[in-house]
Amino acid sequence: MTPRKDRLKKLVKVQEQLKALHETRHAGFLAAAAAAEAEARALVEHFDTDSSLAALFPELYHRRITNALERQKASLESARQEAALIATATARTNMVERTYKDVRRRDERERADRERLDLIAHKRGDG
Repeated sequence: MTPRKDRLKKLVKVQEQLKALHETRHAGFLAAAAAAEAEARALVEHFDTDSSLAALFPELYHRRITNALERQKASLESARQEAALIATATARTNMVERTYKDVRRRDERERADRERLDLIAHKRGDG
């Protein structure tokens, strides 16, 4: 393999790993947003029950609900940013893969041409 082909092959792997990292982070942010939303929903539902301590500590409940909704908002924003990074990583990965495939095809063509030329030279030498 040519040095350029080797470098491109390694770069494709790195780009794929980077894309996977962003996809994992994106999923984590979405899960955190869902958990924060569930927490806020549970607090709201518990707030209205008779056995709730919300009547004694309403500010605490409101603060926890507000914090959960803020975490959800922040997680969704982080997920949106990761989605943009995924799109960028995907574009880069595709570009590097295309370049790698082009270089690989060119190398294979050059190798096949050299083999044909060697075969022709060998036949002329024998003839």
